[in-house]
Amino acid sequence: MTLIILTFTSISVNAAGLNSYQSPDGKYAFLYPTGWVKTTVIGGPQVIFHDIINSDETISLLISDVTPESKLEALGDPTRVGEILQKKVIAPEGSGRKANLVEARQRDVNGYNFYDLEYEINLKDRKRHELATVIVNRGKLYTFAASTNEGRWRKVKSLFEDVVTSFTFLV
Repeated sequence: MTLIILTFTSISVNAAGLNSYQSPDGKYAFLYPTGWVKTTVIGGPQVIFHDIINSDETISLLISDVTPESKLEALGDPTRVGEILQKKVIAPEGSGRKANLVEARQRDVNGYNFYDLEYEINLKDRKRHELATVIVNRGKLYTFAASTNEGRWRKVKSLFEDVVTSFTFLV
């Protein structure tokens, strides 16, 4: 019975058009859309993938140091953490961006506490939509996000939810 369930899950992931990525150190993994390519931005996120057709659709992973004893809950509830990221990362003062936190919720998976966040972002020339998940583990704050222009949001919302919630630790 378990084998059947695992096989079914594997088939449904492939049917959804997702590939798996595992960090070189084997600490974490996530799914990303088929046809997307990994890229590097100097001084940017540790991991970035983008769609080769809609190049402004991206997923990214930022990893920041926190104290080893830090817990996500110590930073605040999901809404508070979402507001902090909004002000310090997504739309800091002077950036010309404005962001609205649409939704913030907590999700527990395999003993890990995740905060899932959704933003609408107004840039000078266009609107974007972003989903992110935030987690603290072993002295690191992980922020994993998927972003697209507002015009494509409805088409990719479900896919992006699958991608963002796929982030997991392997050790």
